[in-house]
Amino acid sequence: MKLELAQYREVAAFAQFSSDLDAATQQLLSRGYSPMAIEEQVAVIYVGVRGYLDKLEPSKITKFENAFLSHVISQHHALLGKIRTNGKISEESDAKLKEIVANFLVGFEP
Repeated sequence: MKLELAQYREVAAFAQFSSDLDAATQQLLSRGYSPMAIEEQVAVIYVGVRGYLDKLEPSKITKFENAFLSHVISQHHALLGKIRTNGKISEESDAKLKEIVANFLVGFEP
């Protein structure tokens, strides 16, 4: 993530001085300008690292990420707060995240 952030900042600085940007550079700038709270990053990375995204087509992952984050923020805000406060995923938070992801995947339609 640090590498991606560094690349984004480099391209963003370059873009200030150039008006002709190719499509890939424009996409990098658009995607990179979506800051996310640490606890939200943890939830999204958790889903990927635990293999829950393995069965999804790569083209559907962004849609999943957006829908999952919206769900977690609106329905499980207390869990995100606990992750932010503790600075880590406790055993209790881990169990809750597993339950949330499993239930969300059942109803998710890509």
